[in-house]
Formats: sequence, C-alpha cells, structure tokens
Amino acid sequence: MSLKARINDDMKAALRARDAARLSAVRLLLAAIQQREVDERRELADAEVLAVVDKLIKQRKESVAQFEKAARADLAEAEKFEIGILQGYLPGQLGEAEIAAAVEGAIAEAGASGIKDMGKVMALLKPKLAGRADMARVSALVKSKLGG
Repeated sequence: MSLKARINDDMKAALRARDAARLSAVRLLLAAIQQREVDERRELADAEVLAVVDKLIKQRKESVAQFEKAARADLAEAEKFEIGILQGYLPGQLGEAEIAAAVEGAIAEAGASGIKDMGKVMALLKPKLAGRADMARVSALVKSKLGG
C-alpha cells in the first residue's frame, strides 16, 4: 500500500471515529500533498510524500516555538499533537552511527574535498535520508566533515 493510500485510509478511520483533531491533521496533510500534485501535474511517489510530511513537521515545530514564545500553551499543544500524528507517517529514524556512515559514503562517492562540494554531497544524501533523519543535523555533520 502506498503512503498516500495509507493516509487516505487514516482519514476515513478518523472520520468514522469522529476524532476531529486527528481528522483535521490528516486532512491538512492530504491537502498539502494534493496541492503539490496539482502544482507538479503528476502523482507523487512515496519519497516525495515523505518530503511533504517532513516540511509540515518543520512548519509545526516553528509554530510551537512561536506559540511558546507568545505564552500560548493551548495553541502550542495543538501543534505538538499534529506533529505526533505527522511523525507516524515517517519511517523509523536513523541513529547517529547510521547517519555518520551515510555521510562518509556520500563524501567518498562525490569525491568531496572541501566545503565547496557540500551541495554535491547533500544532493546524494537527500533522497537516501529524507524523512529518516533531520536534514539540518545531516547538513551540520556534512559541513563539519568537509571542514566548514
């Protein structure tokens, strides 16, 4: 079953269970996926759906920080709930050792020698690690390995 089909099934289940908060979060995700499909005029593959999920999680984390800064705990909790639901669609997260090994492999594959080659390395890593690792952490690790 594709990831998009699983998300659709989850929406139907939330609808039947009358779980308004879960239904809202899943509908938001489906709307973002459908918007990207319309923009690109094609159906998204699972890896691209994961990228959409990852983007929505990042947006929610930024919102939580803003709401906590503004002392709006109620809104921050709602965003945290949505993050939890969205993270359920991500595959298992990689450990530090696995990420480090992937970074080392990509640096060797790209023949990277300095910080100027960071784009090449990240281009190799993004499809492999999207949704399975925090890309900001991966980027920082690549930068440190390349001497940046």
